[in-house]
Amino acid sequence: MDPYVINMPQILRWILVNVLIVPTRAKASTAAYRSIWPDASEPAPLIRHSQALAKALEDTLNDSESFSVALAFRYGKPDIRRALKQFESESVEEILVLPQYPHHADSTRTTSIEKVKTELEKSNLTVPLRILEPFYREPAYIAALADVCREHMEEQTDHLLFSFHGLPEQHILDADPQQNHCLKNDCCETPSLAHNTCYRHQVYTTAKLVAQSLNIQNFSVSFQSRLGRQQWLRPYTDQVLHELPKTCKNIAVICPAFTADNLETLEEMDMRGRETFLRAGGVNFTLIPCLNQNPLYVQYLANWCKQS
Repeated sequence: MDPYVINMPQILRWILVNVLIVPTRAKASTAAYRSIWPDASEPAPLIRHSQALAKALEDTLNDSESFSVALAFRYGKPDIRRALKQFESESVEEILVLPQYPHHADSTRTTSIEKVKTELEKSNLTVPLRILEPFYREPAYIAALADVCREHMEEQTDHLLFSFHGLPEQHILDADPQQNHCLKNDCCETPSLAHNTCYRHQVYTTAKLVAQSLNIQNFSVSFQSRLGRQQWLRPYTDQVLHELPKTCKNIAVICPAFTADNLETLEEMDMRGRETFLRAGGVNFTLIPCLNQNPLYVQYLANWCKQS
């Protein structure tokens, strides 16, 4: 129901969510979660990896200074309000917000940041708020992605697929401050103010920089997790995986839109995506993990906090 996620009038959004999405997806989503999370008494993979990242960051920061680190999710628990409550009792001087989204999108970064601001106004805190900007081209982030690629790519890999979370094309157009740049010929390569908020430009930049760091030429970009009938960013990952075996039999896939492994990486990609590729004639499919607690990534976040 978040308008940043489904940007249509509230009544239409309510109908879409409650009449179409929830009744048709609840059973499938439950089965998907069970496939990667068989023991519900343990934290879900996304929570487990996020908790470990928060702990690693706090340990790294407190080697030299005093920082308090709180984990919060935009939806679910632990929530943003609870995180701010923790800071109320600790006499903090400022709050640093580290959205775990390398690329700008209203449905991820904007809604999370606005929720932090809303809850901060309701709290007893009157301290400055500093927010980590999209870090899709930061050298330390690129180095961390290249690091996990080198660690997990098989020697026989002949193609690296960057599969990013999809977005409706309308989201790209709505985020264009010029209202006339995005989704046109060569728009992502043509310098523009729109690139500051263009998810498509930013993910292609990430892929290009990682490929350069790895010194590879055989790579491509696709988009996963689409929903509904509207046009989403293309090419679609499932279709790409079906076609790739015609030219590449041994592939590796990385999902850099996510910093922690979750349902979209562990089930949609490593299970369904793998099956699609192998059934189409592929031989080897390697899923490269998300950054999770990669030391280079933890150090990048820690350095930003200290510099702030």
